[in-house]
Amino acid sequence: MANQRVLVVAAHPDDEILGLGGTLARHADDGDEVRTLILAEGATSRDDVRDADGRRDELEELVLAAKRAADALGIAAPEMLGLPDNRMDSMTLLDVIKPIEQLVRSYQPQIVYTHHGGDLNVDHQMAHQAVITACRPLPGSSVEAIYAFETVSSTEWATESTGDTFRPNRFVGIGDQLDRKLAALEAYASEMAPFPHARSIEGVRALATLRGASVGVEAAEAFMVLREVAR
Repeated sequence: MANQRVLVVAAHPDDEILGLGGTLARHADDGDEVRTLILAEGATSRDDVRDADGRRDELEELVLAAKRAADALGIAAPEMLGLPDNRMDSMTLLDVIKPIEQLVRSYQPQIVYTHHGGDLNVDHQMAHQAVITACRPLPGSSVEAIYAFETVSSTEWATESTGDTFRPNRFVGIGDQLDRKLAALEAYASEMAPFPHARSIEGVRALATLRGASVGVEAAEAFMVLREVAR
């Protein structure tokens, strides 16, 4: 199969690694081109009132962390859109869709990954809806597959009142890539938490082991197929 163009649209810095760091490393190993778009800046929700200037050093460090994480996987550094963290529901959805549409139009990806639409985090929900809209199946669209990934401490914390629960039906073996995924997460040390928090190195490793064991491999990442076109 010819090399693929892969696009990841994630809400926050570290989501791209938590959700599919191993799969992205595998794409890189296969010679695929990977581009990542991170929508929100990832820090200002910790304040009662958004203060990007007051968080400038932290935001700049997140940009550097994202590059270090990408380097660990062997992919290009993400593009950071800088939307308000955990406040994307205050925006018009169209303003989230448009930059994704522009990137899809210029990059022409065959494979697109984004968040599960039923996640607890509102930015994940907005990212999902924006991607599905930006990648609607118009004639001549390059997009052949859209997959939703799970994000620890958001996907499994949601309830049915949030939306459909995550029911994976696609698994990617990452036994050879798991150590690189965990190394990439070390770059995001400020965003990680100590075990037994779900967003810990141990928690991420445990989920990879569980997903792998459910399909008979050493480690895996799980996805929901949102759309897939066989050509």
